[in-house]
Amino acid sequence: MSGHNKWSTIKRKKGALDAKRSKMFSRITKEITVAVKEGGGDPEGNPRLRVAISNAKGVNMPKDNIQRAISKAEKDGDALQEMTFEGYGPEGVPIFIECLTDNNNRTVSSIRSIFTKRGGSLGTNGSLSFMFDRKGVFTIPKGDIDQEELELELIDAGAEDIEVNDDTIVVYTPMADFGRMQKKLDELGIEAENASLQRIPNDYKTLEPQMAMKVLRLIDEFEDNDDVQNVYHNIEMTDELMKAMEEND
Repeated sequence: MSGHNKWSTIKRKKGALDAKRSKMFSRITKEITVAVKEGGGDPEGNPRLRVAISNAKGVNMPKDNIQRAISKAEKDGDALQEMTFEGYGPEGVPIFIECLTDNNNRTVSSIRSIFTKRGGSLGTNGSLSFMFDRKGVFTIPKGDIDQEELELELIDAGAEDIEVNDDTIVVYTPMADFGRMQKKLDELGIEAENASLQRIPNDYKTLEPQMAMKVLRLIDEFEDNDDVQNVYHNIEMTDELMKAMEEND
């Protein structure tokens, strides 16, 4: 019986990973579609498409899938529109949601419904603008390049913060310097594992793990929605909260 249970657990985890991968591919496909519609299907002349392709490679999206997405967008890509939503979850946690959708009414209804069902409230656009700064965030492999020399190059290209992790370096830039940093990485022959404009909170809110988990379940539900690209919040990911998340995984 224990062997059967173990196999069920493995299947469940694999299913969750497959679903997560499928969601990532779907998000990137939408990014590619919007990029192609905005600037054409040639990545050399379309910086947004170049970033989307780089992100696709970063999550191991097959080359054929990337090319199919570009070709489809060039022929008859969906008329996707960018939408944002701002609101509050339980405990007054601010939540900023970015969407790409081909049906505005459906998306508005879904987002409002999730907020209401999970004890949150949908606010007006602009109500959270003072709580988040939009910044360029680049995750690059550490590699063998001289770290001190690299940091000087990155600072010269507009980096305002650099985090060095075990295998990667995360670089933060002002939104206005996103393109400049991308160009610098191209010059250095460095391919980012991920590059995007993200909304970084100006300060963080610490919650008891039980309450934080309630808010994170709300965020999970938003992220499961097909129209949602990104969800931002300001919950402090404390060691205690990380442990609670692992126990509930």
